[in-house]
Amino acid sequence: MYDEEIVLCASSAYTKQFYLNPEFNGLPEQVQEELKILCVLYTEDVGGILVMKFDADGCLQMETSSNEGDLLYDEIGSVLKIRQIQDRQAELLESLELYYSVVFLGEAEEDE
Repeated sequence: MYDEEIVLCASSAYTKQFYLNPEFNGLPEQVQEELKILCVLYTEDVGGILVMKFDADGCLQMETSSNEGDLLYDEIGSVLKIRQIQDRQAELLESLELYYSVVFLGEAEEDE
């Protein structure tokens, strides 16, 4: 069982790089591509760094940050963009939480 946060992926407007944690290479290629597009478009739009990670309870969190003194970083836009992602990509985010709970936390999938 994981007692701490596990990074799923991250993107940086500063280094122009995307990172997918190798522990999640088991995700379907299409999901990996969707994550890459989502994160890169986010950082291209508002700047800074976006980190998507699972907390100890298996909830997917999105955290954003910027370098000190970065005048191009849109702090208000970052919050709005995260809400937009949560609304528009709700199915993807819920599926990722389910994947994490089954594969990493060993919880059985509940029948609805």
